[in-house]
Formats: sequence, C-alpha cells, structure tokens
Amino acid sequence: MGGGGWLRLLLSLGHLWAPGLRERVLGTLGKATRLRIPLELQQLSLSFGEATWKRDTGDPRRKEVLLRYAGGRPHNYLQGRAQFHSRDFSLELLNTSRQDGQLYEYATSRGQQEEVWQIQLEVYEPVSQPSIEVLSRAPANGSCSLTLNCSARGDSVSYGWACTPPGLCTPPGLCSPRGSLLHLSYPQHNSSLSCSCRATNPVSSLRVSFSASSCAQEPAGRQQQDPCLTPPEDSVGHTIYSQVQRPEKQRGLPPAKLPSCTTIYAAATGQPLATALPPRSPSKEPTTVYASVMLPKA
Repeated sequence: MGGGGWLRLLLSLGHLWAPGLRERVLGTLGKATRLRIPLELQQLSLSFGEATWKRDTGDPRRKEVLLRYAGGRPHNYLQGRAQFHSRDFSLELLNTSRQDGQLYEYATSRGQQEEVWQIQLEVYEPVSQPSIEVLSRAPANGSCSLTLNCSARGDSVSYGWACTPPGLCTPPGLCSPRGSLLHLSYPQHNSSLSCSCRATNPVSSLRVSFSASSCAQEPAGRQQQDPCLTPPEDSVGHTIYSQVQRPEKQRGLPPAKLPSCTTIYAAATGQPLATALPPRSPSKEPTTVYASVMLPKA
C-alpha cells in the first residue's frame, strides 16, 4: 500500500476511533464471551505486527495486560482463562465471571503510531425458567378476577404478558400487565383463557404458560350421600353404619309414623376390614356392614 493509501486509512481510523467512543458487549455469566475488533484494525495489526489486549483495574494509574502480540506470536497472560484467535485478533474469555465486567482496550502500534479500540463488557446472569403464581381469584358479577405473578431469577429481568383469545377480557383494558403482575377479568363461564409470561434480560429469554380452568376454588372435604338413595349403576360403594335404631314406642301415645330412614354416617369411603366383609363379588353392588343394631324395648 502506498503512502497515500496509508494516510487515508489512518485518517478513517482516526475518525472511527474518536476519543470516548467504545463498543458495548454483553456477556453471559458462566459462558464464553468473545471480544472482537473491526476488520480495519485487524488489517492494521497485520501490517504493524504488534498489538496488546488490556483491561481496567479500577485504578486509573494501572491497567492489566492480558495479551501481547509481536512478531506474529502471541503471549497470553490469561492461560486457562482466555484464548487468543490470531485469525481475527479477538480475545475469548472462556468462563465469564462478574469480575470480567470491565473496560477492555485493544491497541496496535508501530513506532510512534498507535490505534486503540475500547470494549465495555457487561456481564449478566441469564433468566431461569419462570413460574406463575395465582395471588388472588374471585368471582364477581358474572366475571372472574385473577391476579397472577410471574417470577424468575437473573439479572435485570423484565416481564411481558400475552393472553389468548385477545379480546376475552371485558373490557379489554382489564387485561392489564404491570411488570411481573397481571390483573385479569373475564366471563366466569369461559374456561378457555390462556396467558403466557416471558421473562427477559439482555442475554436470555424464557416463557411459561398458564390456563384458567375455573374461577371458584374447589370445595374442601367430601360430599355425603343420602343412604336412602340408590347409588348410580357405575359406582361401587362401601357404606358403614355406626348406629341404626328404631324410635322407642311410648306408652299411652298413638304410634308415630316411622321415618323411612334414620342413619348416622361414620365414614363414607375407605376399604373395610377383610374380617368384616365377605369376599368382594365382581358385580358393582354396594357392600353394607352393620356395626351395631339396637332392637326396640318391649
């Protein structure tokens, strides 16, 4: 390259690397991060034959030298922690740590001429798999009101929500996300609502989904059946009577009309003891065990 060509190249580089101009690079905690320089600076390094990678130490009077390149041979001061790629003069940090988040400087020179490229490395922990928690759920005026909270670990995490079908919320403004929280109001009879939360930071993004099946909470406990009713044909029941007693006839009073059934339940589920039950038949008829039967007094 002639003298005029070198002059034009140096002038263009001087405009490109103006004072205070630096590149911003994002690194992922625990992963490799590669610091690159522009093509023009690579060509200049090949011509000059010398280059240096440095980084700040926090002390304005000192810089840490990471690598020196001279005579076509690199000298790596970060053996096992960084790798130099002579093809493009890039420096690769093999296992990025938080301490690596510094200002890096690449300089190439020949004699009194030096060109510098600065890189500000920012290190982030990637987001973990997010989760959705139901903070509140309540029916009101034919609608269901929900408050969901999305959470994930990581640095500088932001959250975004999306629900389908889009026009389900009534009015649509009630599908209102506020950061990790989402407030919903939708028709109580509609169970097709599905929402997804995306957790994002500068180096990663993950999503989790939530489907609304019912607004009301499932009732606690178990329901009791009227013993006078016939169980459905497709059910197999075991009924244990704690006490069955006829009402006592009092002297001098007309006989009272006996109720059709007087039953107190002790339990409605569970496998009865083998000693108290005959072998179970393959039919679906209920099995009844009497704990005690009291006869009326004479």
